[in-house]
Amino acid sequence: MNPATPMNPVPVTLSNEFVTLEPLALAHATDLLAALDDRVFAFMPMRAAVRTLDDVEQYIQSQNKRPNAITFAVIDHSKGGATGKAIGSTSHMNIRAEHRGLEIGSTWISASSRGTKINPSMKYLMLEHAFDELGAIRVELKTDARNAQSRAAILKLGAQFEGIMRQHMVMPDGYLRDTAMFSITDSDWASVRDSLIARIGV
Repeated sequence: MNPATPMNPVPVTLSNEFVTLEPLALAHATDLLAALDDRVFAFMPMRAAVRTLDDVEQYIQSQNKRPNAITFAVIDHSKGGATGKAIGSTSHMNIRAEHRGLEIGSTWISASSRGTKINPSMKYLMLEHAFDELGAIRVELKTDARNAQSRAAILKLGAQFEGIMRQHMVMPDGYLRDTAMFSITDSDWASVRDSLIARIGV
């Protein structure tokens, strides 16, 4: 694919044997409310708590109004623990079509899904779509520098740590968040893909 040709991301449904990623909609609100816990937005720059069905519906609407972003609901149909329900959300965001780059972010899943094959499975789908379908040359992943668990998970994907963006975001409590930046490029993708396939067994 010609790197000078802009990407053209559109809402899609992505699926494997563990998860389906489908465009986030108000129909997912009840499931997402049940999936929430106090840790979900602890490190995200949310301006208000998301605790009620009305909060979740407003969250869904705000996610879908973001420019340069496509937001997915994460549907669990993994072996041995499938619910068939939405257990979280994730996005292709900060899409830079002319520069063939995007970020995977605003990601959260239920407590019971953490540490399972759900996260690597959804990352595999999103990276595969970005690199193999959209022709991306760079995918970014960012997290609060304090979030050791998230940083470890991103490194485990095979992403490269690029540094700390100091005082990058103002959190709802006024804290000036430092953000850890990671990336995967198209030249990294083959090894990252093989590692993810080995982890999830697709």
